[in-house]
Amino acid sequence: MSKYLYHYLWLTIAATLISTGNADMSLADSPRHPVPREHPRLLGSRERLQTLAQQRPEAYQRMVRVAREMRADDHSKMISLSLVAAIERDAALGRQAVDMAMEYVRGPIRHGHVTFAHDLARCAIVYDLCHEHWDEIERTAFIGYFNQTVNANINSETHVFHNGWYGYKNWGIGLAGYATYYENERAPSILEQLQEEFLQRATPALELAGDGGGWGEGYYINYWLYEWLFFCEVARHCEGIDYYAFAPKFFANRAVASMFEAYPGIRQYGSRRPVPMGDGGGRTFGGDRGKVLSARRILVSHFRDDPDHQAVHTFNETTPRSGVGVYAYKDFLWRDETAPQGDLETFKLSHFSPGPGYVYARSDWSEDATYFFFKCGDRFTSHQHLDLGHFSIYRNEELTGDGGHYDSFGTLHDVNYHLRTIAHSTLLVLDPEESWPAIRAGRVTGNDGGQHHDWPHHNGAAVDADDWQRQKHLFDIGDILAFEDRGTHLYIAADATRAYSPEKLALFTRQIVYIRPGSFVIFDQVESRNPNLKKKWLLQAMKEPIEQDGARVITNGQSRLFVQTLLPENPRIESVGGRDLYRYGGTSYEPTNDTGPAPEYRVEVSPAKPSTTDLFLHLLTATDADTRSVPEAEWSRTEEEITVNIGAAKVTFAADRTGGRIEIAGKRIDLTDTVQTQPAPEQDRYQYRGVPY
Repeated sequence: MSKYLYHYLWLTIAATLISTGNADMSLADSPRHPVPREHPRLLGSRERLQTLAQQRPEAYQRMVRVAREMRADDHSKMISLSLVAAIERDAALGRQAVDMAMEYVRGPIRHGHVTFAHDLARCAIVYDLCHEHWDEIERTAFIGYFNQTVNANINSETHVFHNGWYGYKNWGIGLAGYATYYENERAPSILEQLQEEFLQRATPALELAGDGGGWGEGYYINYWLYEWLFFCEVARHCEGIDYYAFAPKFFANRAVASMFEAYPGIRQYGSRRPVPMGDGGGRTFGGDRGKVLSARRILVSHFRDDPDHQAVHTFNETTPRSGVGVYAYKDFLWRDETAPQGDLETFKLSHFSPGPGYVYARSDWSEDATYFFFKCGDRFTSHQHLDLGHFSIYRNEELTGDGGHYDSFGTLHDVNYHLRTIAHSTLLVLDPEESWPAIRAGRVTGNDGGQHHDWPHHNGAAVDADDWQRQKHLFDIGDILAFEDRGTHLYIAADATRAYSPEKLALFTRQIVYIRPGSFVIFDQVESRNPNLKKKWLLQAMKEPIEQDGARVITNGQSRLFVQTLLPENPRIESVGGRDLYRYGGTSYEPTNDTGPAPEYRVEVSPAKPSTTDLFLHLLTATDADTRSVPEAEWSRTEEEITVNIGAAKVTFAADRTGGRIEIAGKRIDLTDTVQTQPAPEQDRYQYRGVPY
């Protein structure tokens, strides 16, 4: 039996086992086929690429300019050169691409936590699309370079919850495997190993940490997802394999979650700003924005018959070009204008991703909408922060944000401020005797009173889903207890108790009622083990809060946030900023560099008297900057309940548990005690800006 037939039969057997119920996975209906012998094949045949050039002439001509005229990074240049050379049979461009690839082939074999997969991928694309322009010596050299890189990285990037497995390693190995399939005797077995590992290790991780389309690693998904989807599309063209079907909880929801991970408003270079989540970015313009858009486009094209993805396509088309000019090849490859568009204005206004514990919500789908993000989920990777219960509010500009700067992995600032609870809008409980283990192999000296994690090794991550289950006591630390969007309002209840040391904290639940378009009622129930442990409610303010009529007012550009503290009674409220922002416990942990706009102040709210049990109740109202004031919240308290009046709405919380009720739009509605992801009944909806939801 030939190695190629064996590889095909192995995939068929594996797929059959999965489709017959041996795992919670399914396969797409498209039949698989042997890898084509002719080049090009990674992105389809030459005829397919020529047809795309006719169907997408504007993007194609921009790509031609990149190939023939413009200076560009090696990745963009080599892919553009290869595509144009293949489509136009241009030997000069093909030779130029091969010469660029040979610089990598002749270079050192890279290994470890470096982007060796990007090198492999761009060279594989050149090898495939410009195959006739390589001589035999060069082809042999590329195959040797590929095989040596695989050998050098067997033990590199093995953590499947981490970006490296997908983006730093396997997408490039996969592209090179398909590109050299019939010339390299090792290629089928290399692909077989990749596919087996994906089925056995990566798929369970995607379904666990990516359920609902969010991702436990946070913002770092934007650094690897596009590359992995690129490989998935190559596998589809080369063998008809639908990798998305193996992890439907993630892939079938990712485009929707990604749409909700973009702030409202179109900014620099016609792009959208992604929401910061954990490490990685989102604060300033970067090429990752083009990758986010391209990743959504790939998924929209694949799930084109799904109404949710049709709404995403409408959203994508509001930014029809990649923000970076030399990324024209991404528009050429992935902007599928034939995909059906949906009605975005009537699309749902929130999304829940249970895997990472993310809730995203908007007031509407206009570009000046109010935006809200909340997180309370489990731990999977090192790029997450100690930040359960954290939220962000945006209206034209950030009003509250993610504190600190990712100046580098494991710096004093990183491990003592940036990833710590003190840099997030959640809760501190200060036990003077508490100490923290090493975090990211950094030097931890600060006791901020925040959340605790017993780092199992330098990056604090689970290796795979089996490892996560074995150490569940370390990683299963937070839960969304309830979620429901009724149109008029959204309700969340979350439990972050287990994120803190059990020696100091017995209970921390957070409930949020978001009343559209811009009011947020936040109710926290906190019980410490010792009444003398000082509790602090935190808000990360983008600008200095100004006291006005009993509220703190944060103004940033065109936006304003009014913060009313209702409980605890007679609170101590302090705004910390300037040189003191990064100082606590007598030590300053200033960043070594500025990574973009970050909160400039931290609001700290503390009870006046020590107590085992404390309740924190706040009303936050997001408005335009020209709003001078908002009505003072009226509230009342009995032994069993706490009630807040916000305009025509009245929210009542149980004083000793989660739950309660809301009276709004002439209806009395119980706050749910479960996760409700289906749309609310039509009679419970209302209109904002003339749009029913």
